[in-house]
Amino acid sequence: MGLVTAAWLVPDLWTGAVTGRIAVGSRVLLDASFAAARARLAVLASDGMLLEASEVAYGEGITGLVQVAGPAAGLTRLAGVRLGHLADTDDCADIALQWEAISADGKLFTALDADLMLVPARRARIDPSQTLAQAGDRITALALAGGYRPQPGPAGAGLDQAIVRHCASAAIRSFLDRVAGALVHPAGTAGTCRP
Repeated sequence: MGLVTAAWLVPDLWTGAVTGRIAVGSRVLLDASFAAARARLAVLASDGMLLEASEVAYGEGITGLVQVAGPAAGLTRLAGVRLGHLADTDDCADIALQWEAISADGKLFTALDADLMLVPARRARIDPSQTLAQAGDRITALALAGGYRPQPGPAGAGLDQAIVRHCASAAIRSFLDRVAGALVHPAGTAGTCRP
């Protein structure tokens, strides 16, 4: 028996861990050094600002979903935000982020499982035509990448995936806008970053 004949298809049960998730991600550039942004992110992770930005962003995403898909899509609310520890190196800072929500039937589910990351512009590859010196040390990229899940059950069933992706992406952009504003303007609040 050779190696090829010993292979078999992986059952759906194994791949079920990623079904129902929509890949989401976005990035914004900050006019701040990586060191300053990393230090400020550590403060934001401990002072509740990331929780507040998450609550507002989730609400905006659900409001958009209700406007397009109807009121049943809005029968959910954010129940909590889980943050991992800030893991950082000389050229990357990362915080694991989860949004836990309550569905229409009262069950808890993970609406977002993502990484919030900071990298210096010289690593972010902003514009391939720029040299590293042109990107400079004053520009930092803030990014979020992960998986978004609409609420399970009848309220989330049958939602058009393109609509869910659009609303999830809007929520992610709102979240990043608020975090970016707080990183660049420490005296500001999360609510002042987006009109």
